[in-house]
Amino acid sequence: MAAIWILNVISWAAIPVGAFAFIHALLQRPDAYSAADRMSKPAWLGITAGALAALLLFSFAGTGWIFWMAGLVAALVYIVDVRPRLIEVQRGQRW
Repeated sequence: MAAIWILNVISWAAIPVGAFAFIHALLQRPDAYSAADRMSKPAWLGITAGALAALLLFSFAGTGWIFWMAGLVAALVYIVDVRPRLIEVQRGQRW
């Protein structure tokens, strides 16, 4: 019983992560992506939108868990790799 509850919490907690990644990608300047030497803004919007859709449509405990996992990984890659570079590029040189 506890294992099912934990899986549900993980599954539901992943949705705000995907939403955050998509919204952050949406609000960034298009030139910041090229300045950060990352894929273009439309590419990241597609990736994070697909990740959010996978997190909403599939469940970690269901039959489509591989799509859920791919969505979570895509959102986390954006948050951990792309987001810090975009912030760094848009802030400029810090003294």
